[in-house]
Amino acid sequence: MADYALRHRGKDNDSRGDTLPVFSPMTLTMGEIREAIPANLFNRSSTRSLLYLFRDILMAAVAWVLASQIEPAVNYLTTTACHRYLAQIIQYMMWSSYWWFQGLIFTGIWVLGHECGHGAFSENKYLCDVIGFVTHTMLWTPYFSWKLVHHRHHANHASMERDEVYVPKTRADLGIPKEEVGSYIDYAEYLGDTPVYTLFMLVRQQLLAFPAYLLLNVSGQKTYPAWTNHFNPRSVLFTPLQRNAVLYSDFGILCMFLVVYFACSSYGVTSVVNYYGIPWLLVTHWFVMITYLHHTHQDIPHYRAEEWTFQRGAAATVDRDFLGWQGRFFLHDVAHFHVVHHFFPQLPWYNGEEATKYLRAKIGSHYMYSDKSVFKALWETYNNCQFVEDEGQSYMT
Repeated sequence: MADYALRHRGKDNDSRGDTLPVFSPMTLTMGEIREAIPANLFNRSSTRSLLYLFRDILMAAVAWVLASQIEPAVNYLTTTACHRYLAQIIQYMMWSSYWWFQGLIFTGIWVLGHECGHGAFSENKYLCDVIGFVTHTMLWTPYFSWKLVHHRHHANHASMERDEVYVPKTRADLGIPKEEVGSYIDYAEYLGDTPVYTLFMLVRQQLLAFPAYLLLNVSGQKTYPAWTNHFNPRSVLFTPLQRNAVLYSDFGILCMFLVVYFACSSYGVTSVVNYYGIPWLLVTHWFVMITYLHHTHQDIPHYRAEEWTFQRGAAATVDRDFLGWQGRFFLHDVAHFHVVHHFFPQLPWYNGEEATKYLRAKIGSHYMYSDKSVFKALWETYNNCQFVEDEGQSYMT
């Protein structure tokens, strides 16, 4: 029996394994897949990448300057014929617009740092690391530490034993008894929650999951010891030769802490929260939402032991129409063309769309895409994708 698993629907007792299409693991080799992608799409242009970075920095600066005019504009409105409550509504709408777009811009800058970590930004490794270190540090991500662990995620994606993040819980982890012939299990008894509580837990995930992963290995590999994190150079995540890189990352985060501290002292906590804090919190939200929906879907397989191969793991992700044009423009297609990124992490993002056409033609039904509203998908995925079987082949139940 093949040792792979699909996630279970947590609150649907009507869908049974024998009603689902038969899953057939990929048999193509990486060489066959690589030959299908034109060689020119792997060319990396430092100039083009830097132009994207400068564009994002310019947009962030313009948004910052425009936001600095919000309070003067509101004060002007309140001193004229505008009603005070109407002025407050306008104030909230303007700040909300700033937070939305600056959050997307900051996330796009984070994505460019992610591309640096893979070497997709430039053929110059030092340029990649300098830009990646600066962009990730300013957004509270320990660049080298995260880069090292993230590479292992790519190298072992969808492996139950070796993947680094979004490792699904098993039936045993949740204390759910095994299904027997003729038996009935009320999954709602084990997994059902009120919509309000589920919403609270989902919001908690969106805002805290990434810091919790960095600090506590939440959603990471369950075989790691307690208190595994990205900041301890002696963590099981790192080899002795990687410890200095971890310390560099820690130093960068410490410097960022001091920058924020002095900014709060000089400009006030409220200003720092409005201009920087809330957009950064939205970076965390978008990052978690994007990666969660990439790697969590009822049809995504997870492999055990010898059933896992790199190409099978790379195909176990989903391209999504994430926020339409805003996702493509601000987020550099990170969600739209993620499957090809897992096959070829060094392929530059601006060639992702064209490369995906060739990849999709080659791997056929193994390519996964969803155009469902991402907020609807987030809610459904969080409610339905709960666990995989303890061993062997399984389908949604």
